[in-house]
Amino acid sequence: MLGATGDIGRATVAALIERGHRVVAVVRRPAADLPAGAEVRIAEATDAASLSRDGFRGERFDAVISCLASRTGVAADAWAVDHQANLNALWAAQAAGVGQFVLLSAICVQKPRLAFQHAKLEFERALMEAGLDWSIVRPTAYFKSLSGQVARVKAGKPFLIFGDGSLTACKPISDRDLGAFLADCLTDPARRNRILPIGGPGPTQTPREQGEALFRLLDRPPRFKSVPPAMLGVIAGTLSALGRVVPQLAAKAELARIGRFYATESMLVWDAEASRYDADATPETGSDRLIDFHARLLSGEETLRRTEQSVF
Repeated sequence: MLGATGDIGRATVAALIERGHRVVAVVRRPAADLPAGAEVRIAEATDAASLSRDGFRGERFDAVISCLASRTGVAADAWAVDHQANLNALWAAQAAGVGQFVLLSAICVQKPRLAFQHAKLEFERALMEAGLDWSIVRPTAYFKSLSGQVARVKAGKPFLIFGDGSLTACKPISDRDLGAFLADCLTDPARRNRILPIGGPGPTQTPREQGEALFRLLDRPPRFKSVPPAMLGVIAGTLSALGRVVPQLAAKAELARIGRFYATESMLVWDAEASRYDADATPETGSDRLIDFHARLLSGEETLRRTEQSVF
């Protein structure tokens, strides 16, 4: 198991252990919060020699699940992790006699415009050509990526939306439901050698609908503040131009482009022939709902770990 210390990785480890699998979690540094029952090994996935020597240790394994993902999505990070680290894992897996590889990818690679999307697609192609059984899981938006505004709304601030809040939609999926889906790829023959887009239990939700539901939980009238999506494009263009002089700004320009993508593109299956996102064609799984997660955040039962990908 690679990427075990991330939110989805930990949920996947828990699901694997619940199903009776023996799990070896390969991590970069000691992690005390992994589910009990997993064997932890310290190795650097971006270093092929370290991964083989310290992670696989010359042993044979039945399967690899990779939840590896770059933290920022900028080009250097994406090609080092989304592509090369996964490629290192694939090479080590082949040497270890692994017959099955399950990859956590992303649904946004359907319309690749960003460095991390191209890096993910390049590895997807390598995996499909590797000669072992594979499953490529492309989930919709995660609960935690849609929850960055809960605290600000609770504090009395308006809910920020791009445009009128209906530009995009998704079927939010929880860590637990996605972890279960990934774990079950090991034993479900119908999921082998397939690209698997997946969402939560539905229905689709727009940012405005998510905000309205949050205000209902707080028993307050909804208050929204609109941000023009074009603003992120202007920021990206300006930073990109300045990045020719100050290289550090080029990475910030890529972050702005990532923000603009998520502000204007839905996390649903893309129908290329009809040139539209198709909610009905986006499969659903699990039972956890975003509104219940937000209720637990408001009550303090859940806490939110912010990430570099957070827009708000």
